[in-house]
Amino acid sequence: MPLRRVPGFRHFWMSRAASGLGSAVTAVALPVLAYRQTHSPLMVSLVAACGTLPYVVFGLIAGAVADRTDRRRLMIVSDWLNAACLASVPLASALGVLTGGHLLVVAFASAGLGLFFDAGVYGVVPDIVGKERLAAANSSLQGTETVVRIAGNALAGGLILVFRPAGTLALDAVSYAVSALLVRAVSRGAYGPRGTDSTDGTDSTVGTAAAHGTAAPPPRPAFAESVREGLRFLRRHPTLRVMTVVGTLQSFSGGAIVGQLVVFADRGLGIHGSDGRIGLLYMAWSAGGIGGSLLLPRLRRRFAAFPLLLGVLPAGALLGLAVVRAPDWRLAALALAAWGSAYLVVLVNTMTYSQEVTPDALQGRVNTTRRMLSSGLGVPLGALVASALTVRLGVRAGMSVAVVAVALAAAVVWSVQLRRWVRK
Repeated sequence: MPLRRVPGFRHFWMSRAASGLGSAVTAVALPVLAYRQTHSPLMVSLVAACGTLPYVVFGLIAGAVADRTDRRRLMIVSDWLNAACLASVPLASALGVLTGGHLLVVAFASAGLGLFFDAGVYGVVPDIVGKERLAAANSSLQGTETVVRIAGNALAGGLILVFRPAGTLALDAVSYAVSALLVRAVSRGAYGPRGTDSTDGTDSTVGTAAAHGTAAPPPRPAFAESVREGLRFLRRHPTLRVMTVVGTLQSFSGGAIVGQLVVFADRGLGIHGSDGRIGLLYMAWSAGGIGGSLLLPRLRRRFAAFPLLLGVLPAGALLGLAVVRAPDWRLAALALAAWGSAYLVVLVNTMTYSQEVTPDALQGRVNTTRRMLSSGLGVPLGALVASALTVRLGVRAGMSVAVVAVALAAAVVWSVQLRRWVRK
């Protein structure tokens, strides 16, 4: 059955497209507003940092909350709170009380609420489409996210002129409200942890056990033990543990690429100032991501998750080297598009495998831990290391750290595979 005919998936896909478009606009409007409000480059950097910090602060907590509650309800509440959070900015601006501190709180809170939403998503998507369709569903969602991000970034400039930066954030607030309504329209399934009734959050197995005269299940573990349970599963699953390391290294490379792309265009390719070719480089990277989202389902039909990495990671390292060594922006753009395709294949393949092998009751904890390591640690660390190397050794050295990270990830998977072959 095509995904568009799977009950509930269409509404869920539309919810992700709506909020993704609004978030893409905010990604441009919020830094612009922060700079206009404070005239401080430091404030702009702090706003960006607040967008990733929640992954470190709340990563483990969000996963445990998602696995202990009705996931659908958690997602709806997160969307409504995010709508209120973003709507506070144009309201404060209209009242003349908007401050830089307010913007920092909004950036942090909005990213944190998005993290709690995503913690619910990891369990809901397998429930909607079934684990056999996960690769296609995740690729569809990731591809849509990339498309709407490109569209949102492109629209942002015009929207800022029409509505001003603060007013533009009101549009994002509306997008979250639309998302909440669409998620509410998704047909109910097992949105809570296994054994939890998705309608009222009560433990359905208790009633069943009582009806059959059997012993009730053991009580739910304490919150801290619930967090440790997810960590233990991730640590003890050999393949998932390796793929989590690979995903973190891949995210490190992404942070280095995106963090230095403007500098690389200027110092490495001779594209200066407001030259429109800079936008083409970003579009090439994003377009590659769309290609990767279309490619992954076909690859997963032919290769299992781990063997797929054996070929894609070395290819990614070679394509990254082609970008770093490119003498011309056209060659760099082509290599960036191909590299972006390989990059997204690795990340979505890792996410899909994790959802496939993780028990339903642990989906939130295991997958938010992975995201905490990739988005919360890998991306900012990659950007920081690349910028430091650029300052000391030049921009091509700074970009090369992304290639080294992918090559290291390839070395990890090949060393594991070789050990498996030797044991056989």
